[in-house]
Amino acid sequence: MRRKRSLVLSGVVAAVVGVTTWIALPASAAAPTATLRTVSDWGSGWQSEVTIKNTGTDAMSSWKVEFDLPAGAAVGSFWDADMVAAGSHRTFGNRPWNGRVAVGDSVTFGFVGSGAKPANCKLNGAPCAGGGAVITTTAPAPTPPAKATTAPAATPTAAPTKAPTTAPPATTKAPAAPVSVPPAGSTLPVVVKNDTGRADNVFLYVLGTNLTTGKLGYVNAAGGFTAWTGGGPVPVPAPDVSIAGPGKGATTTLKLPKNLSGRLYMSFGEKLDFRLTGDGLVQPAPWAGGDPNRDVLFDWSEFTLNDSGLWLNSSQVDMFAVPHVVSVTGGNGATASTGELKAGGRQRVIDAVKASPDFARSVVTRADGTVLRVLAPGKAADAGLMSPTYLDSYITGAWNAYASKTLTVVPFTDRPDTKFLGRTTGNVMNFTDSTGKTVASFTKPSTANVWGCDGALGAPNDLIVGPIARTLCAAMTRTTLGRLDTQPSGTAADFYRGNPANLYAKVIHDSMVDGKAYAFAFDDVQNQESLVHSGDPRTAGITLTAF
Repeated sequence: MRRKRSLVLSGVVAAVVGVTTWIALPASAAAPTATLRTVSDWGSGWQSEVTIKNTGTDAMSSWKVEFDLPAGAAVGSFWDADMVAAGSHRTFGNRPWNGRVAVGDSVTFGFVGSGAKPANCKLNGAPCAGGGAVITTTAPAPTPPAKATTAPAATPTAAPTKAPTTAPPATTKAPAAPVSVPPAGSTLPVVVKNDTGRADNVFLYVLGTNLTTGKLGYVNAAGGFTAWTGGGPVPVPAPDVSIAGPGKGATTTLKLPKNLSGRLYMSFGEKLDFRLTGDGLVQPAPWAGGDPNRDVLFDWSEFTLNDSGLWLNSSQVDMFAVPHVVSVTGGNGATASTGELKAGGRQRVIDAVKASPDFARSVVTRADGTVLRVLAPGKAADAGLMSPTYLDSYITGAWNAYASKTLTVVPFTDRPDTKFLGRTTGNVMNFTDSTGKTVASFTKPSTANVWGCDGALGAPNDLIVGPIARTLCAAMTRTTLGRLDTQPSGTAADFYRGNPANLYAKVIHDSMVDGKAYAFAFDDVQNQESLVHSGDPRTAGITLTAF
């Protein structure tokens, strides 16, 4: 699940959002060319690939692509090339197996980065067209994600979350007697129950992306989807699309239409402030300065409903605010649920975080004494409430450990024979496959990269680099990298034992009845996430629990 950071929803996320072409000026009538294609851009990061085509008259025996990174930009993971960094300059060269390119053939390598895009390209020493300028072509029409489990965002605050590859082992309660379930339909009933014990008015919002059309919009209580319209260069107030929520001890039933991926927000005592731009919707981001929702008590669940069923989770990736249980009942009458806190669990989380000098300022309290939320470490650091280098010492030690030993990554539970072996040279960890071929490389991440599972740990949507990146981020967030040399591995008892460690994630997991939470973007590694799934959903539920 990722979730993907103010948030601006945009249909271009998880899709091809732009294409940049570098055409090498020929040294003769015909010469090789290089093309850079931006595969995806999620605001805080992007994935690109370079295709080198031999349009010359002789076979190429090697190739080299180099460019400059603007201030603040970085390249994290990369594949099918070797990279040399010198200040802001990056040079990519062929690996032993892909240097030879016959006339008419091509070769491609890729990388994940953050910040502004590269400039001043050269291919084999020849400047790119326009004296090194980047020529931008029109972006193709966006393609909606197949199984996103979070509302996509053009400028997300963390790495975009992915739907899990397998259904999570959520708590399943077999009914004592046959349960009557409604027939399958084009909409799914969702029962929101208010067991908080609070008298505040509750407001609900169902927002997301229509996976059929790629349009962003909102849903009314009856399940009708309406695409957003309006907006401009300066954000303007969005229409009030709130749905009246349940009072204390009551329930409200709304409907989700099929082929929708997004968020169900719930706010207490006050409606949320959404804004429209030309690109989409500005969502609440209370960790950002000036956000109009900073003093509102609210939270959200994330979902995807499509032909493969329902995925529904309670997310703590950005913050921990309103405890709630998510559930789904399938056509067989069985109900799966997760996200339930132990008695007094919310206060336990707050007290533990407040007691830590490093984390204490991430507890946000309103003037009337109401604790509104506990910010996730990455958000707290962004807001200046926590050290931006908190994990640096641990990261360095764990990264350097593999200069003298091998890390084995086995990213697929259903394919135990698929293994990648990692060794560190300098600040780069290179991974080889079973043939000894180098298939992925990662530069040493920063604390922010680990908190966000982004930047140097950006996970492209492939079957090699992305799964390794997910595994590395989970291992470093849980401080098992350097201690456990096969990843993923260990149990919950092995997690968060390093120093320094992610107290936020640890105490939230410890406070859950089933130990499951979505405390960071790739908490679904080893199925630690608070997510339910049914391939044949008939009803779903969100229960706002006492606090």
